[in-house]
Amino acid sequence: MRNERMSRRIADADNPGAYDQRLARWLMRPFVNSRLAPNHVTTATLILCLVAAVLFATGHGPAIHVAAGLFVLARFLDHGDGELARMQGTASRLGARYDYVAGALSYAALFIGIGIGLSDSWLGAAALVLTVLGVLAGVAHMLLRVTARQARVGRGPDGGSDGMGQAAGDYPRFGRFDLEDGIYLLAPATWLGGLSVFFVLAAAGAVVFALWTAFQQVRETMPRSHGPGAR
Repeated sequence: MRNERMSRRIADADNPGAYDQRLARWLMRPFVNSRLAPNHVTTATLILCLVAAVLFATGHGPAIHVAAGLFVLARFLDHGDGELARMQGTASRLGARYDYVAGALSYAALFIGIGIGLSDSWLGAAALVLTVLGVLAGVAHMLLRVTARQARVGRGPDGGSDGMGQAAGDYPRFGRFDLEDGIYLLAPATWLGGLSVFFVLAAAGAVVFALWTAFQQVRETMPRSHGPGAR
């Protein structure tokens, strides 16, 4: 038992991850030897996100406040499937793809739900435009992530990395925070009455990040030049 705890500590030190990932890992540990599978967690998060989207579509105060909390909770729990898979040794390509698809559907549902709910706000018809942009950007990013991961697998464990653990499709990390962690701001933004502003920024950010991911993937596929002393 002592050796097992030591091994876990060493593994955590070698791969600390973002703060939400570390917390998700801690929460999933009691379920390592249970019947709970990573895909169960993925499915649960998808259901929560779909429920949140329906509540957002109502456009009413109490409903959207609950929706914001549910969606943020779901996106946090989304880290749990990967952590559980790693601890159980059940990680698979199919599970990873299911996680990507569930994530894309979750964000697509979010944009659709918020867009419908804000159609009568000051955004007017722009809410529909932002919805379409957000959905298309989310789907494009999911496809780019899948193809980027497949390309990296083909090039070996170190393929596709820029030397700092980042590759096409990966969210940029700032210390212990990922760019994706910005979704947690959805809850306070909604509760403080700033959902429409958050929606505009989220749609713009989704488009920019999809374009940035495409650029990263193109850069990775380009042949690298080597200097005279390179081997």
